[in-house]
Amino acid sequence: MQATLLTNLMLPLALGVIMLGLGLGLTVEDFRRVARYPRAVLVGLALQTLLLPWAAFGLALTFRLPPELAVGLMLLAASPGGATANIYSHLARGDVALNITLTAINSVLCLLTLPLILNLALEHFLGAGQYVPPPTRKIVEVAVIILLPVLLGMTVRGSFPALAARAEKPLRVLAVLVLALLVAVAVVQSWQVLVTYFAAVGAACLLFNLASMAAGYRAPLALRLPRGQAIAIAMEIGIHNGTLAIFIALNVLESSTIAAPAAVYSLLMFLTAALFAGWLVRAGRREGAGGLA
Repeated sequence: MQATLLTNLMLPLALGVIMLGLGLGLTVEDFRRVARYPRAVLVGLALQTLLLPWAAFGLALTFRLPPELAVGLMLLAASPGGATANIYSHLARGDVALNITLTAINSVLCLLTLPLILNLALEHFLGAGQYVPPPTRKIVEVAVIILLPVLLGMTVRGSFPALAARAEKPLRVLAVLVLALLVAVAVVQSWQVLVTYFAAVGAACLLFNLASMAAGYRAPLALRLPRGQAIAIAMEIGIHNGTLAIFIALNVLESSTIAAPAAVYSLLMFLTAALFAGWLVRAGRREGAGGLA
C-alpha cells in the first residue's frame, strides 16, 4: 500500500487516457437523457448512501470483525465509486454517462456523508469519535482523472467524429490492459496485507462486494429501469474508490489495520467485476440472438 511512481503517476495517466476514450463515445445528449430521467440517478444514490453502509455494518457484526477491521469496512462502504467503475461499465455495455454522473455526484456527496458515517463507525466500534476532514483533495483528483478527459473526448468527437469512431476499439483493448495492470499492482502492493488479513476480513469483503453488485443490478431492473442503467449502477456501487479509503485510513486515522479491508476489497472487486462484466456481455449477446430469431 505504499505510493510509487506507478501508482502516483503512471496509473492515473493511463486511467485518464481510458476516460478520454470513453468521452469519445459520449455526447451531450447522453447526459441530457440522464437529466431528463433522474430516477436512475436517485436509485443509484439511494443504494450508495442508504443501503451500503447498513450492509457493511451487518456484515461486520455477523463476522464479528475486530473493531479496526469493522471501521475499515464501514469506511469502504462510505467511499464513492472509483474511476474503474466507468471502465467496467463501458466494457459491459452499461450507460457510461450515468456512471460518470453518479461518480461526480457521489464524490461531492461523500464530502458530507463519509465523515459522518466514519465518525459513527469509530464511536460504535472503537468507543470514541474522531474528526475526519472532508477528503476535498481526493475529490479534486477524481475530477481531474474522470471529468476533464471525458470532456476532452466529447469535444474531439464533436469535431472529428470519424477519428472518434476509429479510436473506439483500440481504446477498449487498452482499457482491458489497464485493468489487468491494476490487478497486478493491487496484488503486489497489498500482498503482505492479504497474507495477514485475508482470513479475518476476506469473506466479509467478498460478500459485501457481491451483495453490492447484485443489489445494484437487480434493484434497478425491479424498478423497470433499462438494462444499461442497471449495469451502470451495479458497477458504480460495487466498485469503490479503495484508494480514497486507504488514503484516509493511513493519513488521517493513521492505521494500517483500518486500511486492510479496502486493500483486500480492491483486489476482489477487480476479479468479481471482470467476471460479472463477462457474464453481462454474454447474456446481452444471447438476448440479442434471441430477439433476431
